[in-house]
Amino acid sequence: MSGVLSGPTIAEALARPHNAFSSLRLALALMVVVSHAFSVVSGHVPDEPLARTTGFSLGEHAVNGFFAVSGFLVTMSYDRRGWRDYVIARSLRIGPGLVAATLAVSLLLGGALTRLPLAEYYASPELWRFVRGTLLSFKSNASLPGLFEANPFRSPLGTVWTLKYETICYAGVLAIGLLGLLRRRWAVPALTAALALSLGLLEAVRPEMSKGTETALRLPLIFAAGACLYLWRDSIRLTPWPLLVLAAGLLLQGHAPARTLLFLGESYAAIWLGLLPALARPALDPPADLSYGVYLYGWPIQQSLHALWPTASALALLVPALLLAGLVAAASWYAVEKPALRLKARALGRRTLGTIEPAGP
Repeated sequence: MSGVLSGPTIAEALARPHNAFSSLRLALALMVVVSHAFSVVSGHVPDEPLARTTGFSLGEHAVNGFFAVSGFLVTMSYDRRGWRDYVIARSLRIGPGLVAATLAVSLLLGGALTRLPLAEYYASPELWRFVRGTLLSFKSNASLPGLFEANPFRSPLGTVWTLKYETICYAGVLAIGLLGLLRRRWAVPALTAALALSLGLLEAVRPEMSKGTETALRLPLIFAAGACLYLWRDSIRLTPWPLLVLAAGLLLQGHAPARTLLFLGESYAAIWLGLLPALARPALDPPADLSYGVYLYGWPIQQSLHALWPTASALALLVPALLLAGLVAAASWYAVEKPALRLKARALGRRTLGTIEPAGP
């Protein structure tokens, strides 16, 4: 038992001058782009190699990591700053980038690649329904007029659906915080246990549950697990041994409650990696936070490349997709996201804000 508990506590690891959360989020965003390389071309998510072996694609595993990190950092943000700071921080971190991506994809990319005459395209009600649906309800399966009609998927912003769950989780932290339950250490663990039990029971009685039902439980569960790791930071230690839960979840695929074990193991693994000393080095920290931009723009870039070169293989389009996603993400960071962070600091009467700012997956 002493070997299992020999690592530093999460609180001790957080007290170090550096961590790896920024580079971890960027790696997770790039994993999403790699995963989508297969489904964008074929139209079938199971064509992605990891989906066949683990039951989930590389992109889904990456989104799991995003939600664990987000639950950890967002709960820390509320705990350290209070509700007013929290609401401003969350709104300005997510909103401007999403608005910019929606307008850039619908007005610029759509206008450049649509088969329709530009006057007809910009006058189309479908265009403005797309803008409204994306910004108001995070609708990710909507299409644009005359765009990507020959692609297996027509949606130009296929990843924004996760922002709905991210926003729900943000609202949950706000509600729990306003009720004073973040100070009661049993509250969030009880919620996490309830979500885990619900998913485990459904897994046992309905092995073929719908993807929507599983997602509605999976992402809040992982977010809540990340929040628990922060709230119990003084007691939980960082060692590789709990990763055996992750291994068990992978090995027991098809047996209840394998998926629940997998999600809990991934939650711990994401925080463990983010605080791993070998990765928490200034030299490995990206100079700009490109993760949100890569996540948002990777899909429309991959859709565009496939539309322009429909006979090219998934792997042939992957490298240009990664390069272009990085470039566009850099433009988004410097032109939209970083200025929004300055507005946030100004609104709060501060020059800088010290807590790491996670963006949505």
